[in-house]
Amino acid sequence: MTTPTCRLLVVTLTGALLIGSVAPAFAAVDIDVNIAPPAPRVMAAPAPRPGFVWAPGYYRWDGHRHIWVDGRWIHERRGSHWVPEHWVERRGRYHFVPGRWQPG
Repeated sequence: MTTPTCRLLVVTLTGALLIGSVAPAFAAVDIDVNIAPPAPRVMAAPAPRPGFVWAPGYYRWDGHRHIWVDGRWIHERRGSHWVPEHWVERRGRYHFVPGRWQPG
């Protein structure tokens, strides 16, 4: 192979490897189950903390049953608000919606 051909091959392979290593970080996993989550636990939110937002607890699916995850403090993002994790019923199945920051 000539030198320009080798360089092109190296650049192409390097780019493919980099794209492959970054893609999973953006992959979303949908969770749909037939079993409704229990009603959320009623818990008082702790007193506000400067620079933090309280993310309430929620039920996650462990592959066999719903497991309670306690609420937690997360660093605030100015100009955004936290939309907590929750479940949505879709045609008799329950879909998990991960928590996320939303502008506004």
